[in-house]
Amino acid sequence: MIRRRTLLAAAGGSLLGSALATGTAHADATVAVTPGTSYGTWEGWGTSLAWWANVFGARDDFADIFFTTKSTTYNGTSLPGLGLNIARYNLGACSWNTVSGESMVASANIPAFKQIEGYWQDWNNEDPTSSAWDWTADATQRAMLVKATARGATSELFANSPMWWMCSNHNPSGAAGGGNNLQTWNYRQHASHLAAVALYAKNNWGVNFATVDAFNEPSSSWWTATGTQEGCHMDATVQSAVLPYLRSELNTRGLTATKISASDETSYDLARTTWNSFSSTTKGYVNRVNVHGYQGSGGRRDLLYTDVVTTAGKALWNSESGDNDGTGYTMAFNLLYDFRWLHPTAWVYWQVMDPSSNWAMIAYDANTLQAGAVTTKYYVMAQFSRHLRPGMKIFDTGVSYATAAYDASAKRLIIVALNTATTAQTLTFNLSNFTTVTGGSGGLVPRWNTVTTGGDQYKAYSDTYLSGKTVAVPFAAKAVQTLQIDGVTI
Repeated sequence: MIRRRTLLAAAGGSLLGSALATGTAHADATVAVTPGTSYGTWEGWGTSLAWWANVFGARDDFADIFFTTKSTTYNGTSLPGLGLNIARYNLGACSWNTVSGESMVASANIPAFKQIEGYWQDWNNEDPTSSAWDWTADATQRAMLVKATARGATSELFANSPMWWMCSNHNPSGAAGGGNNLQTWNYRQHASHLAAVALYAKNNWGVNFATVDAFNEPSSSWWTATGTQEGCHMDATVQSAVLPYLRSELNTRGLTATKISASDETSYDLARTTWNSFSSTTKGYVNRVNVHGYQGSGGRRDLLYTDVVTTAGKALWNSESGDNDGTGYTMAFNLLYDFRWLHPTAWVYWQVMDPSSNWAMIAYDANTLQAGAVTTKYYVMAQFSRHLRPGMKIFDTGVSYATAAYDASAKRLIIVALNTATTAQTLTFNLSNFTTVTGGSGGLVPRWNTVTTGGDQYKAYSDTYLSGKTVAVPFAAKAVQTLQIDGVTI
C-alpha cells in the first residue's frame, strides 16, 4: 500500500487530471452498450487481509459481511454482504526471536497491528518441518484466510517485505535511504519462503493459492527504516533475479499449477516502466501483471492494457486500490475508469476495514481496535461487487462513467453507472445492439441506488421499465446505480 501522504502526488497523477478524462457525464446522456466488444471474463472482487484481518480475523460476522452476499447483522443494522471472492494473504516479515545473536530491527513508527509475523524465523534451517519455522504464527490473519476460503474465495499469496533477516539492515520496513534492501544471497530464500508457505497452506489449511506475488510496490522509494509498515524496495533488476527462483521453488514443491503475478507497482505508469524493462525471458515467468490504482484517474491505463494484454497476452488485475474519500464517489469514479481504460479482470480494495473512516468501508479505532461505523463507501462497493459477478463478460459502453457485464446463462445484463455531475440527470441506456431485450414482468428493470452525498445507501427500486430496447433512469447528483436487465440475448 502506498503511504497515504504521498497518494497521487508521488504517482504523478491528480484526481481529475488524466489525459484520458473524457466521456464524463454532465447533462442528460445516452449510453450505448456494445456486446460486440468484450474485455474478458470477470474473475471477481477482493481485499487484502493485512492489516484488518490481523485484528478481526477470528470474527465470523466480518467473514460473512465481506465474503458472502447474505445479509448479516452488524451493530444492529442488516448489511448486504459484499460477496468478495478474492483474498490476498500477506506473508509477514516480522518475528521477535534471536538468531545467532541477531534480531529484527523494527521501525519506531510501525504500530503493532501492522507487524505481520512470518513463518521462517531462523535462517539456519530451510526445512519447514524444523523448529526454525513457526507454523502457529500469524494466527488471526490466517484465520480470516481460512474463513474466506470456506466461503468460496480464491486466494493470492503476497509479501510486503522479505523476512527481516533477509533484509540488509534487518528492518522489514525498508532501507535507511529507501534503496534495495533484500540481500543478494537471499534472493532464493525469499522465493523459498513463499513457496514453502504455499505448499503448507495447501496441505494443512485447505488453502490453494492460485497465484504468488513476491513484490509489493517494489520500485517505490518510500520503504524506509522509519516507515509505518512493512515494505522493501526491489528495483527491476532485483525483481528479474527473484522471479526465476520463485518459479523454480514452486515447481520443486510440485506447485506447477500455481501461477506467478508481478509486480504490484503503485501506479499504472510505473507498472508499464517495470514491465517494459523486463526481458522476454523474465516476462515468461509472469502469468499475470498486478497493478495498484494509487494514480487515481491519472496515468495511461490504456497503454498498460495494450502492453500487457494485447501485446504480451498476459492477464491483468488491479490488485490494490484505496482512497481517502469515505463517500465512495472517488472509488466509483476511478473504478469505472479502470473498466473503461485498464480492462482488468479483477479488482481488489486494499483495506475494507481501516482506522481511517475515509479509507474504510467499516472503520475501527487504531487504539482500542474496536470496530465502528459503516461508511457510504461500503454501499458503493455493494453496487459493483454484489451484481458484477465472476464469469460475466465485460462489455464496452464507450464512456468512463458506466460499465456493463453479461451473464449468458441467466440472459442478464448488469449496468453500473455513476452520475459525475453536481446536479441530477437522466441517463438513458441504449440496448439496440442486443437481439432481444425483454426485462422482467412488464419490462421491469430492478435498480439499486446509492447517493454518495447522503440519502439512499443501497436501496432497491422496482419502478423502472424498458421502452423498447432503451431504459431511462434518473440519477441524483453523484449517485451510483445498478440496473438488472433480464431477458437479454445476443
